[in-house]
Amino acid sequence: MTASIGLGLAALGRPAYINLGHAADVGDPSVEGMERAAHEVLDAAYGGGVRAFDAARSYGLAEAFLGHWLADRGLGRDDVAISSKWGYTYTGGWRMDAAEHEVKDLSAEQLWRQWRETRDLLGDRLGLYQIHSATLESGVLEDREVRTALEDVRAAGVRVGLTVTGPDQAATIERALDAGGFDAVQATWNLHERGAEAALERAHAAGLRVLVKEALANGRLTSRGAPAVLVAAARELDATEDAVALAAALARPWADVVLSGAASVAQLTSNLAARDIGWDEELERQLARLAEGSAAYWDTRSELPWN
Repeated sequence: MTASIGLGLAALGRPAYINLGHAADVGDPSVEGMERAAHEVLDAAYGGGVRAFDAARSYGLAEAFLGHWLADRGLGRDDVAISSKWGYTYTGGWRMDAAEHEVKDLSAEQLWRQWRETRDLLGDRLGLYQIHSATLESGVLEDREVRTALEDVRAAGVRVGLTVTGPDQAATIERALDAGGFDAVQATWNLHERGAEAALERAHAAGLRVLVKEALANGRLTSRGAPAVLVAAARELDATEDAVALAAALARPWADVVLSGAASVAQLTSNLAARDIGWDEELERQLARLAEGSAAYWDTRSELPWN
């Protein structure tokens, strides 16, 4: 197992998220209550050996919560690897039932605006800044103004990366590798969606840091939605379904960081147990049947509700 577990803050910085049963994870939905809960999870993660933390401008107040926590604990770039993303604006208004939770804009103007906002919140602790959900159709990889701005970000001492999404993840990664200029790539990989695997292997071989997101398929690979074969595998190992699914991602030789999206200390504790699961050929064979076609996977994901 070569990869480490990191913590993504998508479910910690705003009351609503696309994850099965997420509403049940939100205790006190006030800003103060959610910041306390986020700091509890961050403390548990750091205490459990997690050193990579990933946020985004669109994750509500995640960057602010993370920045306050880092300052309170006296942690800097020598202690932790902090990454964030630009491209979406949070529009949910701190509501669970908002008609719209975020708006995408991958323009250079958005990059510069959000870069300043992120730097105000995370300061020089920020080590990696990523395009949020780059796709081929967005044209962001060919936008000269954006590419020039990203070079300026790198000149400021921050590495540059991209995250990808949708059924064409692999093609987007390949285009980014051909274009050059990226230090990291973050993509969805899980037991249901393996479509980007070859492209991620190429990215890793090219020296990019590879981060895996949505390793639990937005809750579909946890006890809240696990298919029978995963439930059986977890029972055999005396483990939780989420730990087994995360162990699958950790076992990929091209993965550097696998992000937990835990919304509570209990979920994080369960996630971290993935490090104790020995992945082998039998598990690989047994769970390979869970793979779905990329188009089908993303169609299913698009139907999952914010809650």
